[in-house]
Amino acid sequence: MTRNLLAAASAIALLALGACGNDQSAGNQTARAGIWAAGSSTVFPFSTRVAENFARSSGGAAPRIESLGTGGGIQAFCQGVGPNTPDIANASRRMKASEFELCRTNGVTDIVELKIGFDGLVIATARNAPDYGFTGDDLYLALAKEVPGPNGTFIANPNTTWSQVNPGLPATRILVYGPPPTSGTRDSWLELAMAPSAKAIPALAALAESDEDRFETLAHTLREDGAWVDSGENDNAIVQTLTRTPGSTGAFGYSFLEQNNDTVKAHSVNGVMPTLETIASGEYPISRSMFIYVKKQHVGVTPGLEQFVAEFLSEASAGRGGYLQDRGLVPLPADQLAAQRAIATAMTPMTAPAK
Repeated sequence: MTRNLLAAASAIALLALGACGNDQSAGNQTARAGIWAAGSSTVFPFSTRVAENFARSSGGAAPRIESLGTGGGIQAFCQGVGPNTPDIANASRRMKASEFELCRTNGVTDIVELKIGFDGLVIATARNAPDYGFTGDDLYLALAKEVPGPNGTFIANPNTTWSQVNPGLPATRILVYGPPPTSGTRDSWLELAMAPSAKAIPALAALAESDEDRFETLAHTLREDGAWVDSGENDNAIVQTLTRTPGSTGAFGYSFLEQNNDTVKAHSVNGVMPTLETIASGEYPISRSMFIYVKKQHVGVTPGLEQFVAEFLSEASAGRGGYLQDRGLVPLPADQLAAQRAIATAMTPMTAPAK
């Protein structure tokens, strides 16, 4: 409920901003001055870079790119059709069935889903911090609100240092700065880091088979006692915090590691370090796909929208060695990128997500 309220508040605020300087009603399919994309903080630097190139090459209005978190961006995108709603939602996870239904309810009936590349979620510290190597159940035992107790019970997490979780880890306090509930990065962290770590505990692995809802509640509920700190939608703020807070750890997208590897470093997960190669291959366990969602009903109405999408998926942008790789995006294999371009060219609407 809290997540939904926050996302709705973000969407309402965003729509109010969209109305500023625009005297057209939201229901009027009239061209806006430029393209508008909103959503994931992780996709934000990629979208911004494409917008810069697009503005230079087209000579038109620079696209407006806003970082609201995946949930906030999709909520705004799904509010309806017209110049007061975004043309594109940037997302660091797939659109949910509930979000797709919200779009449909509000008249957004043709949505084009495009995968633009991969990203990994890193667990990082300042460069002068000790080296960590996270394995098995470490992340769950450090960050879950409740952990296994005696006789099949679950108790409030008593661990205060990493060495209490695993004697092989440093004896530093558990203090992890990470994304808030409205962020797609948070959703990915729960699905790709916390849930697999929980399943490394036999009791929770059995629970996942017998009571999936109960397992998900335990695996997806983070501590609220200060060991995990929600740090807003800007992953760069987490990076800066690590350099100012000795002993702290951060969870954020690989692209931000690439941009700040002079001040922070990543740690291995199950013996694998996050690199372009290990993320693209899926060998690094906390990896995910990046998406943009295009409102097909705005194509031909918002000037340059098709061309902007084509630039996003161009070889110079999203290809191997392209300028988005320089920003930290892990490129799609050539055949997958070609398939996404075909979807973009035809503007093929997506089908409803399974969940």
